[in-house]
Amino acid sequence: MSSSKPFKEQTVLITGGSRGIGAAIAQRFASAQMNVVIHYLQSHEAANAVARQCIGSGANVLTVTADLRSKEQIERMREKLEHHGMVPDIIVNNAGISHYGLLSDASEEDWNMVMDINLKGTFLVTQQFLPNLISQKYGRIINVSSIWGLSGASCEVLYSTAKGGINAFTKALAKELAPSHVTVNAVAPGAVDTMMLSGFSDDEKTAMQQDIPAGRFGSPDEIASLVYFLALPESGYITGQIISPNGGWHT
Repeated sequence: MSSSKPFKEQTVLITGGSRGIGAAIAQRFASAQMNVVIHYLQSHEAANAVARQCIGSGANVLTVTADLRSKEQIERMREKLEHHGMVPDIIVNNAGISHYGLLSDASEEDWNMVMDINLKGTFLVTQQFLPNLISQKYGRIINVSSIWGLSGASCEVLYSTAKGGINAFTKALAKELAPSHVTVNAVAPGAVDTMMLSGFSDDEKTAMQQDIPAGRFGSPDEIASLVYFLALPESGYITGQIISPNGGWHT
């Protein structure tokens, strides 16, 4: 079932849209000259730079800041979007942080931070904008997960747990929203050439690439293309799926 609103007139909200995969997703939707909302926390200049690129593609763009750990700030974000007539038809829950280290060295604060931004933020943002999707009987929710949410990773237990939670959230919510013609899917990238790899040494990156059958890291643009595909009206029969573009690293 498709929306009565043409795809180009729909609005997409990308959380964590100021850099990396989030910025590439914003630019991909902007290339279709859609309404694009770029969320960020503190990276004001970076978000504005992405916004300028999107405007250059002919998109209608709004930047908005909110701490996704705070229900009150997300409510204010929703009010701002309503004021500007940019309530999202497509929600891309991309914002997230990583954590690298032994579980025995992780603090309770580390746990709370990773869970709050990656998992709680996805819950709060989705919940805040869900009533509109249900009432219009159409919508797309696309959660950016990780290969580690599927396979787990040594020294990334907190991050793997949070992303695994997003995968379960995706599958359960897809069943809940299917009668409302709202699809819910997750994209679980493998190693992608972004700042999230900055914590690895050159030797570690080389070893990682050698383990990937494709022999290279993915690009943010490749992930953005998959997100865009899942948002299309003709992708309405795809829901509850965890799709992992990873170069054959995990099958």
